[in-house]
Amino acid sequence: MLKSALLCLVASLVITIMLAGCNRRSSSGLDFAIGDRVTVGPLVYNVVETVWRSQLDSAFKTRTPQQRFLVISISVTNSGGAEVSVPMLILENQSGQDYRESEDGQGVDNWFGLLRNIQPAQTQLGHILFDVPLSNYKLRLTDGGQPGTEKYAWVNIPLHMDVDTGIETPTPGPVK
Repeated sequence: MLKSALLCLVASLVITIMLAGCNRRSSSGLDFAIGDRVTVGPLVYNVVETVWRSQLDSAFKTRTPQQRFLVISISVTNSGGAEVSVPMLILENQSGQDYRESEDGQGVDNWFGLLRNIQPAQTQLGHILFDVPLSNYKLRLTDGGQPGTEKYAWVNIPLHMDVDTGIETPTPGPVK
């Protein structure tokens, strides 16, 4: 009787651990905040900042989004011993819907680009662009591995709107 109960307990623990491993967004250290150093395989990412834009301006043209532009400043370092190709990144909303990074960098200063082959010990800095509705997101970061065998980590991208009211904030002075 005791052996049977112990066996049942061990089996339920094993099943619980296996089911927890199936959740790719478990709280096992895969979610990070903006500014965190995120290592995924040989790649080390740092999401520096995010900016929402209602349009992008270049020298000859104003570009408007279908939803809203989200520009993300990012750096990627290859800490491995071989060249790594960084694919286009993906944003995920709270409902699990994916939004692919834009392949058009027109109007984005220091655009990260389409071809992202990073040599060992090299760091690439730049901006990536998404056309998405205003919301909170998770940026899915990849190790650059083969499809189906990739490893991922996520950076939380909270909705944060910078509003310039045009009102100057007074600086504290002596009390009179």
